[in-house]
Amino acid sequence: MSVWKKLITAVKGGATEAAQSVVDSQAIRILEQEIREAKEELRKSDHARTQILAKCKLSQQKVDGFNQSIAEYEAHAKKAIDTDRALALDCAQKVSDLKAERDQEQQYLDQFNASEKNLAKNIQQAKANLRRLEQQVDMVKATESVQKAQVAVSSRHMGANSKMKTATESLSRIQDKQKLRSAELEAAEELASSDSSDDLEKRLAAAGIKGGSNSADDELARILGK
Repeated sequence: MSVWKKLITAVKGGATEAAQSVVDSQAIRILEQEIREAKEELRKSDHARTQILAKCKLSQQKVDGFNQSIAEYEAHAKKAIDTDRALALDCAQKVSDLKAERDQEQQYLDQFNASEKNLAKNIQQAKANLRRLEQQVDMVKATESVQKAQVAVSSRHMGANSKMKTATESLSRIQDKQKLRSAELEAAEELASSDSSDDLEKRLAAAGIKGGSNSADDELARILGK
């Protein structure tokens, strides 16, 4: 791979990482927006289900109405069969027509009921998934807050440790300087004391009280005296 291709690949990789970093930094905001949109869709789904339930209710009422009419015309046919066969046949035909309409409406009702049950199941599952997602987002937000606090505490701790280290080093330097100064003072005192003692010895020797070098005669007299 040429240098230019490597450079282009590196730039693309850096751009991808930067883009991913932006997405990650906005992850919670994106999730919250998606949750809001999902809630809106679920609200629409609930409204659609309400409309289907209303249609189911109306369709059921029609079916019940047809069944009631069928029962009435069947009763009419039974009553008319002895007195007016043609009327009884008309009532029977009406019953047949009503049954056809009822069966058609029953098909609509069955479809509405099936659609409502399927929609209710899907809505329930979607709400459960949404609740889990909300819980995960809450946990992520809580964890993010805790980790930020930990990072802040850790940073302060590291900063405090750094300051403590600097302060300790400064203290050690001060103590070393004080020890050196003490040693210098002690040495100066010793030198002053030594100079004072030497001066005193010289003065005593000069007065003939102490010290001085003995002559050979004095030393011989001392030996013979033993």
